[in-house]
Amino acid sequence: MTLRRLLLAAACAALPAAGASDATAQGTIRIGMTAADIPLTHGQPDQGFEGNRFTGIPLYDSLTAWDHTRGDRPAPLVPSLATEWSVDPNDKTRWIFRLRRGVKFHDGSDFNADAVVWNVRKVLDRDAPHFDPRQVGVTASRMPQLRRAEKIDDHTVALITAQPDALLPYNLTNLFMASPTHWERKRAGAASAEAAWNAFAADPSGTGPFRMARFVPRERAELVRNDNYWGTKAKADGLVLLPIPEANARTAALLSGQVDWIEAPAPDAIPQLRARGMVIYSNVQPHVWPWQPCFAEGSPLTDVRVRKALNLGIDREGLKTLLGGLMVPAVGTVQPGHPWWGSPSFQIKHDPEAARRLLAEAGYGPQRPLTVKVQISASGSGQMQPLPMNEYVQANLKEIGVNVEFDVLEWNTLFTNWRRGCKDASARGAHAINVSFAAMDPFFGFIRFADSKMAPPVSNNWGHFSDPRFDALVAEVRNAFDPAARDAAIARLHTAMVDEALFVWIAHDVGPRAMSPRVKGFVQPQSWFVDVTLPYIQ
Repeated sequence: MTLRRLLLAAACAALPAAGASDATAQGTIRIGMTAADIPLTHGQPDQGFEGNRFTGIPLYDSLTAWDHTRGDRPAPLVPSLATEWSVDPNDKTRWIFRLRRGVKFHDGSDFNADAVVWNVRKVLDRDAPHFDPRQVGVTASRMPQLRRAEKIDDHTVALITAQPDALLPYNLTNLFMASPTHWERKRAGAASAEAAWNAFAADPSGTGPFRMARFVPRERAELVRNDNYWGTKAKADGLVLLPIPEANARTAALLSGQVDWIEAPAPDAIPQLRARGMVIYSNVQPHVWPWQPCFAEGSPLTDVRVRKALNLGIDREGLKTLLGGLMVPAVGTVQPGHPWWGSPSFQIKHDPEAARRLLAEAGYGPQRPLTVKVQISASGSGQMQPLPMNEYVQANLKEIGVNVEFDVLEWNTLFTNWRRGCKDASARGAHAINVSFAAMDPFFGFIRFADSKMAPPVSNNWGHFSDPRFDALVAEVRNAFDPAARDAAIARLHTAMVDEALFVWIAHDVGPRAMSPRVKGFVQPQSWFVDVTLPYIQ
């Protein structure tokens, strides 16, 4: 029996009848997600970062977090379940974290150092009785240097990395704390650790501002406010999460009053939504929509001239018009003026003639046209409007003599393939993959793509890029514990990435979402994530 079916069976057996929960009650916000399924709820969500946004952060907390309470500056890293942290001056592979006191899991048990050690072991220690292989892929690749946790006392832990790594506090925003006590109770009535996690996912227990009330895979998840939350209490009574992967269907659901909030509305529907009184939110955010090349032998994208030609062949301003203005043209992972921009010499712009010259230098032309195969999705977390966007880029590249073929996959399948790499059979011969990514921290924006040691299955170097010069630049970043020195090292790395055209950079997402005017208090941060404790229904 699949995990989804087990979850459905457990949910139907353990949860109240349909009439027991009023999803339209005053104060409950109904959200139409881009995902095709409810992200997993056992503490390490799937469905990309939309999973973190809607079943990770609301139900759970991490040691460190992002502050999403303001929209006028990039979201900073702030304390969460850890109140302070520092690297051991005598051993840069050892970090000390002081834990918040008095925090309770939803089941009433205590959050403490033992819970931190247990949660690290669930994804890193194969000998742990609660180790869950299904949580590894969506967690370990986001913190690949972490090796173990050691309890110092009830409110202090040491986290050990494989090598000095100044980026660990950023990485830990992705490790959510689940209740060991609650899991042990589920394990007592389960045939295996896997079955215990299935039961836990149907009835989860974290420390977050919301707790689960009702869960039906592929249909809905109903969350209610955690009135015993250690931090600022949520203003809404609850959230209802509804998977609606097709943009026009999401738009129709909002217009018909079936939902109060939708992610990524159809761009051509924005005028109609505004005319009907809906509120459109967007903001600049550190999120990139690119093609990531394959550098394996035989891929035409191993030639930097080809990669540069693809970058020069795209009319980003025209794409912005197609999207109703809801994007920022991408000329790198970050924008010029950002502290991490650097000083790249390769200027990314729409220059079809220069693109054709580069292709000719690489041996391609009318007598030998270039064909590129790209794996894409039809929808999904952060994927913006993937079908019309990719078709637009396809038409642009046709004009410079490049034929683009698409392998269209379900979003979660594409995301899984991203961790397997272009040498894996799952790539099906693709020369590039279209997975958007958040770039709010150095690891997510740069390290996992430029470091040869981050090739699959370790992290997201899908293309198996390997260059000793880049490995040295990565080492500089990891060893820069001073913020100013770290910014300078990242800028040098980003300069090299742009000059080497490590991506085909296309768009920066602005996180468009549409809401009923009944939704009040929402803040659109400069982040991929949002603070779901702020909005409420009036």
